[in-house]
Amino acid sequence: MRILIVGAGSIGGYFGARLIAADRDVTFLVRSRRAEQLRRGGLVVTSPLGDLNLPTPALTSAETLKDSYDLVILSSKSYDLQASIDDFAPAMGRNSRVLPLLNGLRHLDVLDARFGAQRVLGGLARISSTLDADGRIHHLGAFNALAFGSRGGPPAHIDDIANALRVPGFDAHLSADILHEMWEKWVFIAAAAATTSLMRATVGDIVAADAHDIPAGLLKECSAIAAANGFAPREAAMNAGLSILTAPGSAFTASMLRDIEQGGRIESDHIVGDLLGRAPDAHTPLLSIAYAHLRSYEARRKRERGS
Repeated sequence: MRILIVGAGSIGGYFGARLIAADRDVTFLVRSRRAEQLRRGGLVVTSPLGDLNLPTPALTSAETLKDSYDLVILSSKSYDLQASIDDFAPAMGRNSRVLPLLNGLRHLDVLDARFGAQRVLGGLARISSTLDADGRIHHLGAFNALAFGSRGGPPAHIDDIANALRVPGFDAHLSADILHEMWEKWVFIAAAAATTSLMRATVGDIVAADAHDIPAGLLKECSAIAAANGFAPREAAMNAGLSILTAPGSAFTASMLRDIEQGGRIESDHIVGDLLGRAPDAHTPLLSIAYAHLRSYEARRKRERGS
């Protein structure tokens, strides 16, 4: 199976490296700056589960992409979604499938409109990782998994896709209820991003300030929105999320806070704003304040950059 991974950042690069190490046929679609990093230093992953150093990963660009691929794994940020679609569209043959790993759900509507819902899988990544200034990928925890599946009837070649993704180094879970799993992750990611970005602090610092009611309240508000859409998070998911967001001494922060601290773009509309918009009558005072905080950051960032 020929696999194209759109982006070689902290998520796409990590899972792609594990697939290459297992002798899967993987090519990365990257922009010129990332291509230069990879040609100069290779694809480097540090991880508690084992480091990888792949000196010559296969690369392509939007300008040179011509052949179709069996599976396209989309790992870009939501604000780059449309540009990424335009870049990888030539890789979509008649039997190609897209596996998006973005958070939230808005991207599914965009991909469905372009390629047809039957060609777009549901998917999510469970991993904490980051990309340093030299392009090395650092896996920050012991958990790393992909979940994927059909959003309707079983799509063609799903077993082949599952077999291709089952390699040493991460768990690949073929889900019979992928939309529910995506909603559960969305609830947690939105609550985590809202909590740590609003407070500008780690979970441990928030708990030390005796403010654990804030992440608990945000998780409850996000859960209520999911329930209003028919996807109430299950007890295990809620308990796991609450445990992470109220753990004493934890250094956990959402990646959105790290982006803010670096003055970068954030996915506030896709992760928090879109969630709020799916249940306009829900009682969400904390989430609404957090979203206003994120939008204010984006307005200031835009003003300071003069664009």
